[in-house]
Amino acid sequence: MRHVNSESMRGQQSPMGWPTLTLANVIYVGWIVLTWQAKHLPPGIVVLFGGWLIAWHGSLQHETIHGHPTRSRQINRLIGFAPLSLWLPYDRYKTLHGRHHAAEHLTLPTVDPESRYLPVGSSPGRRAIARLNSTLAGRLLLGPAIEIIGFLASEAKALRAGEPHVARIWAVHLLGVAVILAWLVLVCRLSLAEYGLLFVYPGCALSLLRSFAEHRAHEDPARRIAVVEQAPILGLLFLNNNLHAAHHAFPDAPWWRLPKLYASHRAALLQDNGGLSYQGYGEVFQRFFLRAHDQVEHPAAGPVVADLGAPAG
Repeated sequence: MRHVNSESMRGQQSPMGWPTLTLANVIYVGWIVLTWQAKHLPPGIVVLFGGWLIAWHGSLQHETIHGHPTRSRQINRLIGFAPLSLWLPYDRYKTLHGRHHAAEHLTLPTVDPESRYLPVGSSPGRRAIARLNSTLAGRLLLGPAIEIIGFLASEAKALRAGEPHVARIWAVHLLGVAVILAWLVLVCRLSLAEYGLLFVYPGCALSLLRSFAEHRAHEDPARRIAVVEQAPILGLLFLNNNLHAAHHAFPDAPWWRLPKLYASHRAALLQDNGGLSYQGYGEVFQRFFLRAHDQVEHPAAGPVVADLGAPAG
């Protein structure tokens, strides 16, 4: 970003990120215990904690993709690989999220794989679905289905096109899914439908809450990255990725350093992004629960795209 020197963080993370390792243990132990006991607990309790753990695990995967908690890519991959969400292969997430950070023009659909905008001139059906997904209510209730189906359709297209490594990634991912399903069905006596409704769907919805207001189309690419301040509980769930402008400015910084970095560079970050910030997720709910976050087609470049939130990444 223009007024922030993101290079200053490179190489400064500690060799071992103990906060992230501790978090990984909490997530995996919590998931094992909750799935094991899910049949004996009220569904409301399972949805609450199951959704939290799946979303938290997605935040953990995001950390490992950005080089934490160790300096070993292989160890970080092992920490984040487990396909608890079932539908998102870790290595595809890593590839696509890398393209998101490398995109010169964030939110443009043909450039940024995490954009939620449509190219100008999209079909009426696509625009109708995008409009449903453009309010926070729609994003939370219908967004997980739209996200998962849309991702799987794009992956099927990539497989048909013979995109390099996609078939191998999916083969490895499905082996991991088979292990997860064996635990769920054979040990925990949870059906795929129960796990999907009690864990995966609410977990995806929570992740989409984070991404809903992360980005917004603007003629100036620097003004497309938002910040949600004052989020002590959801900030922990999202591992401070609600401070999204700080994450883009310091992509190598671990989650537990982002609040201090944001506080130190707040004025410059908000100057760069044109003051695109929210006081908390309460403001996001108040402003966009039943109102569209933005138009569904990207205004910045002819038949290219616009964003209403962001991906699960």
